[in-house]
Amino acid sequence: MPVEPPFNAPETNSSALARIYRVLASIPSGRVVTYGDLAEMAGYPRAARLAGQILRKLPKDTKLPWHRVINAQGRISLPEPGASRQRKRLEHEGIILLKGRVDMAKYRWKP
Repeated sequence: MPVEPPFNAPETNSSALARIYRVLASIPSGRVVTYGDLAEMAGYPRAARLAGQILRKLPKDTKLPWHRVINAQGRISLPEPGASRQRKRLEHEGIILLKGRVDMAKYRWKP
């Protein structure tokens, strides 16, 4: 299936949004992905920034597991107080952060 570019046309943007939401919803509890992983699984390789932009615009009351997405170094990218909320949610799912970093070999989700 050809991958359409995630920019320009409004219908493309809504397609990217839907694809990223679908992948985000499928990340299992106790697992994490990077922004790049999320974009790639949605069909947009090398579009980590697109994934970040979409997550940044999630509604405050979303049920999507946004907290399971971290940066490529295994760290939380959000500023406070969002970083504390994300850390607490990850820890609640059993994900341990050592010195602010997730062990990607242990917790990274690869479907």
